[in-house]
Parts: sequence; structure tokens; C-alpha cells
Amino acid sequence: MLPQSDVSASAIRGTDIRGGDSPDTARLPIDIRRFPWIRPLAVDHAHDYGRVADFFAGDPASPHAWRDVIGRTQRHPRNRAAIAEIVQAQQRRRGAAAEAIAAAGQLRNAETVAVVTGQQAGLFGGPLFTLLKALTALRLAERVRTEQQVPAVAVFWVDAEDHDWDEVKSCGVLDAELNVRQISAGAPPGANEQPVARVRLDDAVTTALAELEAALPPTEFTAPLLAGLRDAYRPGAGMADAFGRWLEGVLGPHGLIVYDASDPAAKPLAAPLFAAELEHPGRTAALATAAGATLEARGYHAQVTPHPDSVALFHLNDAREPIRHADGAFVIGERQQSPAALAEDVRQHPERFSPNVLLRPLVQDTLFPTVCYVAGPNELAYLAQLGRVYEAFGIPMPLMQQRASATLVDSNAMRFLSRHDFPLEALRAQDEAALNELLQSQLPPSIDASMQDALRSVEERMAQLAAEVTRLDATLEGAARSTLSRMQDDLKKLHGKIIQAAKRKNETLRRQYHHAQAQAFPGGHPQEREVGGAYFLNKYGFTLVDRLSEALPVEMGTHWVLTI
Repeated sequence: MLPQSDVSASAIRGTDIRGGDSPDTARLPIDIRRFPWIRPLAVDHAHDYGRVADFFAGDPASPHAWRDVIGRTQRHPRNRAAIAEIVQAQQRRRGAAAEAIAAAGQLRNAETVAVVTGQQAGLFGGPLFTLLKALTALRLAERVRTEQQVPAVAVFWVDAEDHDWDEVKSCGVLDAELNVRQISAGAPPGANEQPVARVRLDDAVTTALAELEAALPPTEFTAPLLAGLRDAYRPGAGMADAFGRWLEGVLGPHGLIVYDASDPAAKPLAAPLFAAELEHPGRTAALATAAGATLEARGYHAQVTPHPDSVALFHLNDAREPIRHADGAFVIGERQQSPAALAEDVRQHPERFSPNVLLRPLVQDTLFPTVCYVAGPNELAYLAQLGRVYEAFGIPMPLMQQRASATLVDSNAMRFLSRHDFPLEALRAQDEAALNELLQSQLPPSIDASMQDALRSVEERMAQLAAEVTRLDATLEGAARSTLSRMQDDLKKLHGKIIQAAKRKNETLRRQYHHAQAQAFPGGHPQEREVGGAYFLNKYGFTLVDRLSEALPVEMGTHWVLTI
């Protein structure tokens, strides 16, 4: 039978955080432990923090942990004025909202702390979870201001130096029939070779925008959505800049600080960190590997297993090349360079260097006064490998909070899930197995009882017959067993025909099932990873941000199904 959901047959009505009821919002909470795709580390981080406490800097559910990390972060020396000016220069180039510029100005204040999140520069704003990450950071920053009485801002780190173009080139949307449509920006010059920040969109993005317009169900919000996307994602624009402009346009008025991590102006601030990595080649890799081994020994998984000779830096030349340490020298691609020469290169040209996945969080927390990083469940695993790395570089490790998690469905899908107490995760399989179970549960009890009686009767009578005929001829036992198997198969086929008859009789229920399935797991994948935020902005308008802020709790461990 299907596992039961965590609530009764009626969905929980959303409560406005300002104190009043929000009649347009229905909320259905689901414990993430029910989702088989959520790994044990993320589950324990949310529900049993003590099991993983020694991998992290503190429990984000504890006010004491927040006070502790706020103090450490405020005391850590950093060039606040410089990063504030760099961020505001980016904002001016992008035409950011006044609220975002004002938030960046607060970085000059020695008391200000930051809640940081980040993601690669995805086409048309990337998947829905990108928006959920940013909203979680904004909500947590607001909570710090209110509960800790400390100035706090939310920062979105655009990971613009990754060169994996295939990760960012597409955006998924649902068409009018709820079919998944993948819109792609093609392969501009430099794609998959140069960092994404250096890749400039070509005419393929104009075609992609036309495909997006054709795929989106038209609403009153379609025209302004497309106008904003065309302004950001235009031929000649850098992919990272386009993403930053779009995200800033949507969330800048809410005070989100968007930071393009490829900005060469900020590299001198990270140069001491780069130099320290080169002075101790292999140390970061060894510490991360040791932490990964400990994770695996406890039944978790290691997200990153670096090569012992690897350095946690890339060199930016015509391509983004990894750096290795071998035989007392550094190797960049096929070129060998002495430690002294590479150290001088860092001092003179820090813009030629880029951190890898292990060093990127430390660069982030060198530039910004980070008290909390908002992570996806998969990010959490490699962050758990960095505790000793933070110690080695003398940088305070922030708290790690999992982002809010949600599936947005219409009222018909919500009624289906609620009325039948139907488990959301059962919709993931792209078949009708869960529907068959639901239909069977709704058959008259007499049919199920009669079917079970028939099966028992056949088995009992055939057992009696087999006993009798084997007295006559022992070789007939196999024939009796074969006959029983055929009779059992025939009864199973009859049961299947009964289910098919129930489907025909309950065609409405079947349509409701597939309607909910198409929204929650398009193509068999969780909606928040498969469907772009642009699709929902087209459906609900730019007030989607306010409505999600009101309806979506940010506490860890719960996935929310929302109708807004």
C-alpha cells in the first residue's frame, strides 16, 4: 500500500507571517525523510544534528549558534570598504534597484553580517530552486536583524567562473499541456572551454527567447516577463552578467545583493588566500579527503575526492586549467612552473586565478562577513568536508542552512493530494502503479474480499488435489503445481482487468493523477530542479516573490507543497 502523508485529508491552510490568514494559499508539509533521493547527511543535518555536529560550525536551529558565529564573523578582519565598493560598482553597471545598492552599502559597517547563497549562472534565471535559495537567504537575513538585533544582508554569489556550459545552457518550462520543454541557448564561442563569465550570448539566445514565448501558456504576466528577459539575455551579453541582471531585477527590490564572482577587481582581496594555498600544496586536498573518509565511515558519502597532488586553484588563461603539484613544481595544463614564479604571478596578477569547489567557500567568506551559507542538500556534503580546511586558513566557518524546498501546484492538484491523502513522492515514477494502488483502495471491500477468498480456495483445493493425485502417480505433482500457477496467473489477470475497469469508470481520478504528476515530477524529476523560476513568474507574476515569502517556511527538514 502507499505510505500515508503527514497530514489529514484536508491541506493545511497557509498562515500569513504578519498574523492573518492567507485564503489563497494552501500548504502541505512533507518530511524530507520520506524522499528516497535525499541523502542521509542532509536528513541528519535537519533532523538529528548531533550526529553530524563535528562536521559543521553550529546548529542553524540554535539561537546560541547564531550568536556565536556572529561574534566570530564580526571580529574577523576583512576589507569591508573595498568589497562594498566592488559590489556597488557591479550594481551600477547592471542598473540595480536602490534597495540592493543600499544593502551593499551596509557591508561597510563593521557590525554587518551576511547570509550568503549562490548558484551557477543559469539560462533565464535557472531552476526554481535558485529562486528558493535567494528567498531563504533574504528570510534568514531578516531573522538575524529581528532576533539578533544585528545588521544583516543577503548575498547571492553568482558562480561565474565554472566552465561547464552544459549545466547552465538550458531552462525547463511546462507548456499548456504540462509537457516539459527544454529551451537552450546553444553553444556560443568558448562554451565548455572558457569560464561562463567569458561566454557571450549569440543569436541563439534570440531563438531561445522565441521558443520560450511559444512554449509558455500566455498570461497577463507574459509580456513583462519576456521584456525583462530580453533586456538581460541579449546577443553580446555575457552569460553571467545576463543572469545577474535578471536575478537582480526580480529580487533587487527586496534587498538581495547579487555578486559576480568573476570580477577581477575582487581578486586582490583573495590573493593572500591563493598564496597560502600555493605555499601548502596538497594540504586542502588532504584535509578534505580525510573528512570524506570520516563521512564514509559513518555511513554518509564523500562528495569530493581530490587527487593528492591537486591544488585548490585554477589558472585562467585561454581556458580554465587545473593546477597540480608534482616533483617540487607546479603543473598548469601541460606547462611546468616553479613555486617562486607562480607565487609572483599570484601577487602581480591574482585575476588569473580561480578557486575550485573546495576553496570557493573560503574565498566567499574572506570577502563577505558570512554567518550562514544557504546550501542545497547536495552542496551540504562537500561543505561537510571543509571544517579543518577553514581552521587551516584561520577563517571562521559559517553555519550551513539547507534552502527552503517546495513544489508549486494548482488548486486541482492540491485537492487531489489532500482528498486522497496521496503521498507526493509516489508521483515520481512515470507510470500508473501508484494510481492502481489508489484505485484498488477505492474498490468496494466485497471485491477485494472475494478475490482473496478465490485465491485461498484455489490454493487449498489444488493442494488437496495434488496430495491425492501423487498417491496415484508421483509424476503428476509437477502438473498439479503448473495448473495452480496458471490459475493464480488467471486470477491476477482478472484483478488487472478489474483495475482497468475501475480506471475507465474513474477517468476523472486518472486525469487528476496525471495532472498532479506532470506538475510535481515533470519527466520524473523533482519540479524545483526541472522547471525554471521564469515559468512560475509567468504564471503568478512578480508578486510570486512576496507570496512565497509569506507562505514558505524556511525551517529545515520539511518540503512544502504549495498552492499560491
